[in-house]
Order: sequence, then C-alpha cells, then structure tokens
Amino acid sequence: MTKGVPQLAVVMSGGGARAAYQVGLLRFLAQRFPELHPPILTGVSAGAINAAYLASHQGSYAEAVEDLTVLWRSITPESIFRTDTIHLGRSFLRWALRFLSGGSHAVPPTRGMVDTEPLRQLIENAIPTRNGELVGINQNIERGRLRAVGITTSSYDTGQSITWVQGDNAQVWARPRRRGVSSAVQIEHILASTALPLVFPAVKLGNEWHGDGGIRLTAPLSPALHLGADSIIAISTRHDHTRSNNPPPSMIHGYPPPAQIIGALTNAVFLDMFDYDAQNMNRLNRLIANLPPDKRHGLRETAVLILRPSEDLGRLASNYEFRLPGPFRFFTRGFGTRDTDSPDSLSLLMFEPHYLEYLIRLGESDAQARADEIVEFMQAST
Repeated sequence: MTKGVPQLAVVMSGGGARAAYQVGLLRFLAQRFPELHPPILTGVSAGAINAAYLASHQGSYAEAVEDLTVLWRSITPESIFRTDTIHLGRSFLRWALRFLSGGSHAVPPTRGMVDTEPLRQLIENAIPTRNGELVGINQNIERGRLRAVGITTSSYDTGQSITWVQGDNAQVWARPRRRGVSSAVQIEHILASTALPLVFPAVKLGNEWHGDGGIRLTAPLSPALHLGADSIIAISTRHDHTRSNNPPPSMIHGYPPPAQIIGALTNAVFLDMFDYDAQNMNRLNRLIANLPPDKRHGLRETAVLILRPSEDLGRLASNYEFRLPGPFRFFTRGFGTRDTDSPDSLSLLMFEPHYLEYLIRLGESDAQARADEIVEFMQAST
C-alpha cells in the first residue's frame, strides 16, 4: 500500500442469515465504484464469511461481489446445518438428557443444537484453501490490492474477543478483554466466528474453544482502526426503531415467548454495541477536530458511515417461516416464533432462499435511497 493513500475499511457485523443484506449494499458499491478494492476488511459472525470471501477472491471487486451474491443465492437451510428429523431429534434428546441427568458425565456431550458440517463444506467449496488456509488473501496482499483482513471470534476459555489479523505489516494490539493476533486466516476462524452460542458448536483454535465473535466485542469498529483505517463503512443488520417517529405497535401476543427474549438478548449482545461504538467514534471525531495537532496524542479523525436496513429483518423473517424444513420449523415454533411478529432469533437462522433474496434486494434499494450520501462519503474517502 502506498503511504499517504486513504485507507477505507468495510466493517460487517453479525446477524446470521441477515448478512445477506450486506451483499445488497456491497453490490451497490461495486456498481458505482467498479475499480474499488477496499484495502481493509473486517467481519464478525456471518459478516466474517463475507469479509473472508472478498479478501480472498482473485477477481475484481465487482466480480468478487457478484460471485458472493451467487453464493448467497445458492444457500438453503440444508447447506448450513442438518435439518432432518434424525439429526434434530438426536440433538434434542442429548440436551434433554443433559438437563434431566443433572449434567451426568454418562450422558453424551452436547455441542450445539445443530450439526454445522454442511456450513464447513459450503465454505470450503466457495473459498480456495490449502491445509485450511485461505490462500487468496496472501496473494491479494502481495498484489497490493488488500492491506489487511480481520476475523473476530470469542474465546470461551478467557472471555476475550480475539481478532485474527492477516495483513501487510498489520499491527496487533492488546486491550482489556480484546486483542489482535497475527495469523493466516483459516476456515476454522470463520467457523468459530459464525458459531452462534448454544445453537452452533464451538470451534477449537489452539488450546481454546471459540464461538461467535460478537459475544464480547465491545468495540466492533476498533479492529478496523487498529489496522489503519482512515474511513469506515460499517454495515449493520439491525433496523433502528428509535429513529422512527412512529414506534411499532406491540409485537408480542401474550407473555413474551422464549423466541422474543432470545431475540432481545441477541440484539443486545451482537448488534447494540455496533451503534454505540459508532456514536462514540463520531463524538471523538468532533473532539479531535477541535484540538490542535500537537494536543491530539496520536489520535486521528476517522469518518464513519453506518448503513442499516430500512425494514425490520426480524419481522420480515416471520413471513417466510412456513418455507423452512418441517422438522426445523417444528423445533423453532417450540420456542414461540408464532407468538411474536418480530422473531429476531428466527431471522438469524432463516437461511431460506426467498428471504435471502429479499434481503439482497433490500440492501440494494436502501443503498440507492442513500446514494448521494454514499457517493459523497466515498469520494472523500478514496
């Protein structure tokens, strides 16, 4: 990378199936800026799949996004986890025995509610690897098309948020409860970052078990800053009701079902900090702008543009629940997904083609609606 060249980072949050929305926004950027190659990419959870795919693709940015779109349009629930009655029933039985036995060691261990071996196969087929390592990332770094990529996981052993960094002289860092580790990005890092707590099995990295990167990530934009970003496009997968003058009516029918409670916890753990971090960064930018250069102590202004859905993706998911495989639909309804109009927890697992296609198109239309703002930001950032 040329010294002094503005460093744009694209930061992609988690959200399970909702990460299809990010693809729509990426398509808009590819159409408006066909020569673009974002030098810094970071992702967490399902956003880690998108970040890793773009970082390793050997074609142009437009070609990479188009191929990523094809990948998402090929996804079905069966390509992410096993949905047949035998596997789901066996998993449910293990969990039931675990509770009823009081945690007896005689009971087979439980490692997630679903088997995600299909997800591993999907990623391995989509991204070229050698001994588990994503070989295209290093090739793009050597060609000067990529500065760094960061994939974040959460260590269940230490409680730390770990960002696995591969880049051109990328700096690592150590902060309370979060650190950056230099490492070639591997399939295992992606699987760990996408491992939704309890639902998907944790992944062992070294001597520690890791899960979804959003669990302890209190500063989601910080990896991009550590990697040298001067400006950040942050793509959230959560609709912000608080920005509307007309709050939505009650979405719960009766007492809050587990699905609604799990959804609220999911948003609090994985997505709320995304907005909070961006708000803090904008506040810090204003403070830095009012300080003379010799008083900034190495701090720099970093422009941030947050892009988010104009519609509630959880509410949308309820419209597509009937399309899920029967055994899995029976399982989700047991958590009360029919007793709420906005089952956010269901939307994380709604890897249903019609729903994913709607999110891709929504991402494109939302970007088009903010086209002037996005173009102005990009012109100032590249």
